[in-house]
Amino acid sequence: VQLQASGGGLVQAGGSLRLSCAASGRLFSAYGVGWFRQVPGKEREFVAAISRSGTVTLHADSVKGRFTISRDIAKSTVYLQMNSLKPEDTAVYYCAAVRTSTAWVVADNLYDFWGQGTQVTVSS
Repeated sequence: VQLQASGGGLVQAGGSLRLSCAASGRLFSAYGVGWFRQVPGKEREFVAAISRSGTVTLHADSVKGRFTISRDIAKSTVYLQMNSLKPEDTAVYYCAAVRTSTAWVVADNLYDFWGQGTQVTVSS
């Protein structure tokens, strides 16, 4: 599975962005998908995850109510809709896929495949 993350950019605080994670390869529907973010000098942080079917999601407390993860199985794409962005959301955002039977996976070291990352910058 190959993942391509896109949709990052520069936005003012309070604005919105939608990140996309497009997958190529077989059986993407067999993979749970997560979004993570990382700021230079800090550890990678879990943001959200979605189950294989797309029916179960989990969002970190820091983004709950503002971000929404979703997936379009037909398009092999997972989205992260980000609303009410804050300067502290500034980071490189990565999507990742894990072959799992569980609904979602939080630990980044369990993920099998990673996208290249997309920069999100929120100005105050």
